[in-house]
Amino acid sequence: MSAFLTVRRIGWDTETTAPDPTEARIVTAALVARGGASPDNAQAWLINPGVPIPPETTEIHGIDDARAQSEGQDPKTALEEIATTMAHAIAYGIPLVAFNTSYDWSVLHYELTRHGLATMYDRVGPGPLPLVDPHVIDKQCDKYVKGTGMRKLQPTAERYGVEFTDWHTAEADALAALLIAEAQFARYPQLQAYGPQQLFAAQRAWRAEQQAGLQQWFRTKATPEQGGDPNKVIDGSWPLIPPQQNGGAS
Repeated sequence: MSAFLTVRRIGWDTETTAPDPTEARIVTAALVARGGASPDNAQAWLINPGVPIPPETTEIHGIDDARAQSEGQDPKTALEEIATTMAHAIAYGIPLVAFNTSYDWSVLHYELTRHGLATMYDRVGPGPLPLVDPHVIDKQCDKYVKGTGMRKLQPTAERYGVEFTDWHTAEADALAALLIAEAQFARYPQLQAYGPQQLFAAQRAWRAEQQAGLQQWFRTKATPEQGGDPNKVIDGSWPLIPPQQNGGAS
Protein backbone atom coordinates (compact mmCIF):
# COMPACT_ATOMS: atom_id res chain seq x y z
CA MET A 1 0.00 0.00 0.00
CA SER A 2 2.72 2.39 -1.11
CA ALA A 3 0.24 5.22 -1.74
CA PHE A 4 -1.30 5.11 1.75
CA LEU A 5 0.13 8.45 2.84
CA THR A 6 -1.09 10.25 -0.28
CA VAL A 7 -4.57 8.78 -0.91
CA ARG A 8 -7.89 9.38 0.80
CA ARG A 9 -8.12 7.20 3.90
CA ILE A 10 -10.71 6.71 6.63
CA GLY A 11 -10.33 5.88 10.29
CA TRP A 12 -13.31 4.30 12.01
CA ASP A 13 -14.33 3.18 15.47
CA THR A 14 -17.29 1.90 17.45
CA GLU A 15 -18.04 2.32 21.14
CA THR A 16 -20.29 -0.45 22.40
CA THR A 17 -22.09 -2.17 25.25
CA ALA A 18 -19.79 -5.18 25.72
CA PRO A 19 -16.29 -6.58 25.06
CA ASP A 20 -17.67 -9.65 23.24
CA PRO A 21 -18.11 -8.55 19.60
CA THR A 22 -20.75 -11.19 18.96
CA GLU A 23 -22.98 -9.72 21.68
CA ALA A 24 -22.02 -6.02 21.73
CA ARG A 25 -24.39 -3.33 20.53
CA ILE A 26 -23.02 -0.16 18.98
CA VAL A 27 -23.68 3.00 21.02
CA THR A 28 -21.53 5.44 19.04
CA ALA A 29 -19.63 5.14 15.77
CA ALA A 30 -17.46 7.45 13.71
CA LEU A 31 -15.78 7.64 10.32
CA VAL A 32 -12.96 10.19 9.96
CA ALA A 33 -11.56 10.87 6.48
CA ARG A 34 -8.23 12.51 5.68
CA GLY A 35 -5.91 12.88 2.72
CA GLY A 36 -6.37 13.00 -1.01
CA ALA A 37 -7.86 16.00 -2.78
CA SER A 38 -10.79 16.53 -0.40
CA PRO A 39 -10.84 18.33 2.96
CA ASP A 40 -10.89 16.36 6.19
CA ASN A 41 -14.35 15.12 7.11
CA ALA A 42 -15.93 13.33 10.07
CA GLN A 43 -19.25 11.52 10.43
CA ALA A 44 -20.54 10.38 13.81
CA TRP A 45 -23.57 8.42 15.03
CA LEU A 46 -25.22 8.14 18.44
CA ILE A 47 -27.40 5.04 18.52
CA ASN A 48 -30.05 3.76 20.89
CA PRO A 49 -28.78 0.18 21.22
CA GLY A 50 -32.11 -1.19 22.40
CA VAL A 51 -30.54 -2.85 25.45
CA PRO A 52 -29.33 -1.44 28.77
CA ILE A 53 -25.86 0.10 28.61
CA PRO A 54 -23.75 -1.36 31.43
CA PRO A 55 -22.29 1.25 33.83
CA GLU A 56 -18.77 -0.01 33.15
CA THR A 57 -19.07 0.78 29.46
CA THR A 58 -20.72 4.14 30.17
CA GLU A 59 -17.58 4.95 32.17
CA ILE A 60 -15.55 4.38 29.01
CA HIS A 61 -17.56 6.20 26.35
CA GLY A 62 -19.76 8.48 28.47
CA ILE A 63 -23.15 7.48 27.03
CA ASP A 64 -25.82 6.28 29.45
CA ASP A 65 -29.29 4.83 28.84
CA ALA A 66 -31.05 8.18 29.25
CA ARG A 67 -28.99 9.90 26.59
CA ALA A 68 -29.03 6.96 24.18
CA GLN A 69 -32.82 6.71 24.44
CA SER A 70 -33.50 10.44 24.10
CA GLU A 71 -30.89 11.34 21.46
CA GLY A 72 -29.90 8.07 19.78
CA GLN A 73 -30.89 7.03 16.28
CA ASP A 74 -32.85 3.91 15.56
CA PRO A 75 -30.15 1.21 15.26
CA LYS A 76 -31.38 -0.22 11.97
CA THR A 77 -31.32 3.21 10.32
CA ALA A 78 -27.89 4.11 11.70
CA LEU A 79 -26.34 0.73 10.90
CA GLU A 80 -27.54 0.95 7.30
CA GLU A 81 -25.99 4.42 6.99
CA ILE A 82 -22.67 3.23 8.45
CA ALA A 83 -22.49 0.09 6.31
CA THR A 84 -23.48 1.92 3.14
CA THR A 85 -20.82 4.58 3.69
CA MET A 86 -18.16 1.97 4.36
CA ALA A 87 -19.16 -0.13 1.36
CA HIS A 88 -18.89 2.91 -0.90
CA ALA A 89 -15.42 3.63 0.49
CA ILE A 90 -14.30 0.06 -0.11
CA ALA A 91 -15.69 0.15 -3.66
CA TYR A 92 -13.44 3.14 -4.32
CA GLY A 93 -10.45 1.34 -2.77
CA ILE A 94 -10.22 3.74 0.16
CA PRO A 95 -8.29 2.22 3.08
CA LEU A 96 -10.42 1.74 6.22
CA VAL A 97 -8.33 1.96 9.39
CA ALA A 98 -9.50 0.63 12.77
CA PHE A 99 -7.41 -0.18 15.81
CA ASN A 100 -8.01 -3.87 16.51
CA THR A 101 -10.11 -4.17 13.35
CA SER A 102 -11.35 -7.66 14.20
CA TYR A 103 -13.38 -6.27 17.11
CA ASP A 104 -15.10 -3.42 15.26
CA TRP A 105 -15.56 -5.34 12.01
CA SER A 106 -17.13 -8.23 13.92
CA VAL A 107 -19.37 -5.96 16.02
CA LEU A 108 -20.66 -4.36 12.82
CA HIS A 109 -21.18 -7.75 11.18
CA TYR A 110 -23.26 -9.14 14.05
CA GLU A 111 -25.20 -5.91 14.48
CA LEU A 112 -26.15 -5.91 10.79
CA THR A 113 -27.18 -9.56 11.04
CA ARG A 114 -29.16 -8.89 14.21
CA HIS A 115 -31.21 -6.22 12.47
CA GLY A 116 -31.80 -8.16 9.26
CA LEU A 117 -29.46 -5.99 7.17
CA ALA A 118 -26.92 -7.04 4.56
CA THR A 119 -23.51 -7.65 6.15
CA MET A 120 -20.34 -6.04 4.88
CA TYR A 121 -19.45 -9.32 3.19
CA ASP A 122 -22.84 -9.30 1.47
CA ARG A 123 -22.08 -5.80 0.23
CA VAL A 124 -18.40 -6.02 -0.73
CA GLY A 125 -17.45 -9.70 -0.65
CA PRO A 126 -14.93 -11.52 1.56
CA GLY A 127 -11.90 -9.67 0.24
CA PRO A 128 -9.13 -8.99 -0.05
CA LEU A 129 -10.39 -5.66 1.35
CA PRO A 130 -8.50 -2.39 1.95
CA LEU A 131 -8.55 -2.80 5.74
CA VAL A 132 -5.66 -1.51 7.84
CA ASP A 133 -5.20 -2.55 11.48
CA PRO A 134 -2.58 -0.49 13.37
CA HIS A 135 -2.85 -2.89 16.33
CA VAL A 136 -1.78 -5.88 14.23
CA ILE A 137 0.86 -3.84 12.41
CA ASP A 138 2.30 -2.59 15.69
CA LYS A 139 2.68 -6.11 17.04
CA GLN A 140 4.34 -7.21 13.81
CA CYS A 141 6.73 -4.30 13.38
CA ASP A 142 7.57 -3.57 17.04
CA LYS A 143 7.56 -6.96 18.71
CA TYR A 144 9.25 -6.12 21.99
CA VAL A 145 7.02 -3.57 23.71
CA LYS A 146 7.18 -4.18 27.47
CA GLY A 147 4.53 -3.54 30.07
CA THR A 148 0.99 -4.71 30.74
CA GLY A 149 -1.55 -2.87 28.65
CA MET A 150 1.02 -1.10 26.50
CA ARG A 151 -0.57 -2.45 23.31
CA LYS A 152 -3.87 -0.69 23.99
CA LEU A 153 -4.89 2.31 21.93
CA GLN A 154 -3.73 5.19 24.13
CA PRO A 155 -0.22 3.95 25.00
CA THR A 156 0.25 2.79 21.40
CA ALA A 157 -0.72 6.23 20.17
CA GLU A 158 1.75 7.84 22.57
CA ARG A 159 4.56 5.66 21.22
CA TYR A 160 3.79 7.01 17.75
CA GLY A 161 3.55 10.63 18.88
CA VAL A 162 -0.25 10.84 18.74
CA GLU A 163 -1.78 12.80 21.63
CA PHE A 164 -5.43 13.42 22.58
CA THR A 165 -7.34 14.59 25.63
CA ASP A 166 -10.78 13.14 24.77
CA TRP A 167 -10.04 9.42 24.48
CA HIS A 168 -12.85 6.93 23.97
CA THR A 169 -15.18 9.02 21.94
CA ALA A 170 -15.65 7.15 18.69
CA GLU A 171 -14.47 10.14 16.65
CA ALA A 172 -11.29 10.63 18.70
CA ASP A 173 -10.43 6.92 18.63
CA ALA A 174 -11.08 6.72 14.87
CA LEU A 175 -8.75 9.65 14.29
CA ALA A 176 -6.15 8.17 16.64
CA ALA A 177 -6.18 4.90 14.68
CA LEU A 178 -5.74 6.82 11.46
CA LEU A 179 -2.84 8.90 12.81
CA ILE A 180 -1.13 5.80 14.22
CA ALA A 181 -1.37 4.10 10.82
CA GLU A 182 0.06 7.18 9.11
CA ALA A 183 2.98 7.17 11.55
CA GLN A 184 3.53 3.45 10.96
CA PHE A 185 3.67 3.80 7.19
CA ALA A 186 6.17 6.63 7.64
CA ARG A 187 8.26 4.72 10.20
CA TYR A 188 8.27 1.27 8.60
CA PRO A 189 9.15 1.52 4.88
CA GLN A 190 8.49 -2.21 4.42
CA LEU A 191 4.76 -1.53 4.69
CA GLN A 192 4.87 0.52 1.52
CA ALA A 193 5.86 -2.59 -0.46
CA TYR A 194 2.43 -4.12 0.10
CA GLY A 195 -0.46 -3.58 -2.25
CA PRO A 196 -3.95 -3.65 -0.69
CA GLN A 197 -4.44 -7.36 -1.41
CA GLN A 198 -1.01 -8.29 -0.07
CA LEU A 199 -1.49 -6.22 3.09
CA PHE A 200 -4.88 -7.81 3.74
CA ALA A 201 -3.36 -11.29 3.50
CA ALA A 202 -0.34 -10.28 5.57
CA GLN A 203 -2.44 -8.85 8.40
CA ARG A 204 -4.56 -12.00 8.48
CA ALA A 205 -1.42 -14.13 8.79
CA TRP A 206 0.17 -11.81 11.37
CA ARG A 207 -2.95 -11.81 13.51
CA ALA A 208 -3.16 -15.61 13.48
CA GLU A 209 0.50 -15.87 14.48
CA GLN A 210 0.17 -13.24 17.19
CA GLN A 211 -2.87 -14.85 18.77
CA ALA A 212 -1.28 -18.30 18.60
CA GLY A 213 1.71 -16.92 20.48
CA LEU A 214 -0.57 -15.33 23.07
CA GLN A 215 -2.47 -18.59 23.47
CA GLN A 216 0.81 -20.42 24.05
CA TRP A 217 1.81 -17.88 26.70
CA PHE A 218 -1.48 -18.33 28.55
CA ARG A 219 -1.12 -22.11 28.36
CA THR A 220 2.51 -22.39 29.45
CA LYS A 221 3.74 -19.24 31.22
CA ALA A 222 0.89 -17.19 32.64
CA THR A 223 0.06 -17.53 36.31
CA PRO A 224 -3.50 -18.31 37.41
CA GLU A 225 -3.80 -14.66 38.46
CA GLN A 226 -2.90 -13.66 34.89
CA GLY A 227 -5.52 -16.00 33.47
CA GLY A 228 -3.16 -18.88 32.81
CA ASP A 229 -4.92 -22.05 31.69
CA PRO A 230 -3.40 -25.08 29.91
CA ASN A 231 -6.56 -25.31 27.80
CA LYS A 232 -6.82 -21.61 26.93
CA VAL A 233 -8.11 -20.93 23.41
CA ILE A 234 -7.60 -17.55 21.74
CA ASP A 235 -9.13 -17.10 18.33
CA GLY A 236 -6.83 -15.65 15.67
CA SER A 237 -9.43 -14.89 13.00
CA TRP A 238 -9.15 -11.57 11.18
CA PRO A 239 -11.06 -9.47 10.30
CA LEU A 240 -14.20 -11.42 11.31
CA ILE A 241 -14.33 -13.29 14.61
CA PRO A 242 -16.55 -16.36 14.23
CA PRO A 243 -19.70 -16.57 16.34
CA GLN A 244 -18.54 -19.39 18.58
CA GLN A 245 -15.57 -17.35 19.80
CA ASN A 246 -15.37 -14.24 21.96
CA GLY A 247 -12.13 -13.04 20.43
CA GLY A 248 -9.91 -13.84 23.37
CA ALA A 249 -7.36 -11.37 24.64
CA SER A 250 -5.72 -8.97 22.23
